[in-house]
Amino acid sequence: MTSCSSPAGSAGCQAPDAPLSDFIAGKVASHPCYSRSGHHRFARMHLPVAPACNLQCNYCNRKFDCSNESRPGVSSSLLTPEQAVAKVRQVATAIPQLSVVGIAGPGDPLANLAHSFKTLELVREQLPDLKLCLSTNGLMLPDAVDRLVDVGVDHVTVTINTLDPDIAVRIYAWLWLDGERYSGREAGQILVDRQLEGVRRLTEKGVLVKINSVLIPGINDRAIDDVSRTLRQYGAFIHNIMPLIARPEHGTVFGLNGQPEPDAAMLAETRARCGEVMPQMTHCQQCRADAIGMLGEDRSQQFQLTPLPTETQPWLPMLQRRARLHASIATQGESDEPEACLVAVASTRGDVIDCHFGHADRFRIYSLSAAGVVLVNERFTPKYCQGSDECEPQDSDDRMAAMLALLADVKAVFCSRIGYGPWQRLEAQGIQPCVDDAWQPVTHALTRWWDLYRQKWQDSDYKQGVA
Repeated sequence: MTSCSSPAGSAGCQAPDAPLSDFIAGKVASHPCYSRSGHHRFARMHLPVAPACNLQCNYCNRKFDCSNESRPGVSSSLLTPEQAVAKVRQVATAIPQLSVVGIAGPGDPLANLAHSFKTLELVREQLPDLKLCLSTNGLMLPDAVDRLVDVGVDHVTVTINTLDPDIAVRIYAWLWLDGERYSGREAGQILVDRQLEGVRRLTEKGVLVKINSVLIPGINDRAIDDVSRTLRQYGAFIHNIMPLIARPEHGTVFGLNGQPEPDAAMLAETRARCGEVMPQMTHCQQCRADAIGMLGEDRSQQFQLTPLPTETQPWLPMLQRRARLHASIATQGESDEPEACLVAVASTRGDVIDCHFGHADRFRIYSLSAAGVVLVNERFTPKYCQGSDECEPQDSDDRMAAMLALLADVKAVFCSRIGYGPWQRLEAQGIQPCVDDAWQPVTHALTRWWDLYRQKWQDSDYKQGVA
């Protein structure tokens, strides 16, 4: 039996074919790269803000001004953080199904710390309901975990092609770490150690981790099994085994030296073996670093770089429109019934109502309808209270106004505790504060509340009273 030290609620040691827990299912439902059912219903957007890389892979040749190749490491342009967030707003308006914004290159996001984190912070500030994700080779991951968690990144993809330093010598030419260049077996050992440590720290924090591996015939085709087995023990959620792209015209080392690509039979066989210990992702499109839209339909060329806006446009109408659309998609239209509604939950992990209203840095938004309790998205917010449980911040009116605006389309807010002032402000806006289910499972509490809410709605006198 596989051993595991990952935290409760993370991917843990769940059997590959076991049903997902409510906690994990909710987190991946609207992420097209993590959910097979979500990849044709929700859109993603990659922001090409990270040109530099600290690892030279023999299958990679980064191109920053290329529109005719569809593979990782390629982008038509490079964006500044400010340009990136402006483009996200443009795309979010045109594609309301947008649910995920990620940084996947064209280099490595963690080799471009300043640009990457500035971009993530701006997106989190201006579009607080979008999921943030990041793809990395893992070399700098141990040093970045806390910052990633703080900015709200809870989906991370780590490319791990082998755990054997001797095989790594054949895949990587060199790496840079702390101003030093390493090569050979020493570089391979450094990379493997830091990748494993980074994944361990991420899963301990409750971050969902996807492992990418490039299948290279004759080099790592028999070693990927160990990647699945070991990374499952470290708490990784899913394994994406991708076929090597090694065409001479791409200019990679493997492409120029004639390294063969795997055929469909080898890919299927490898995925089947690894699928015995780790769930497999089979719908990956090996997207560009500037991909936009649903998986399989890259619309990046439709959204050209435009001048930065002189004024920031309101994002709340866009956020609320996206929430309604995502609820309708997730519940197959049943959230459109008259009494269906959205509610907000303050929870540290998402499984139990355990967070004080004033201490919440995010609210999980759920759709309640005939389809049941469905997680729609998360909305990040500055904490109303920065100190003790009874605190009353000097800018409390501004903070509360911002939180009320963020929650304007919900019918109830569930939390473990809430002060009298915020309670009154919520009620005045027609939002019901709910603390009776503190420390109870989210699904149980919302189901109980929904049953009562629906009974009131169906009561004719109640209908007349709210008409």
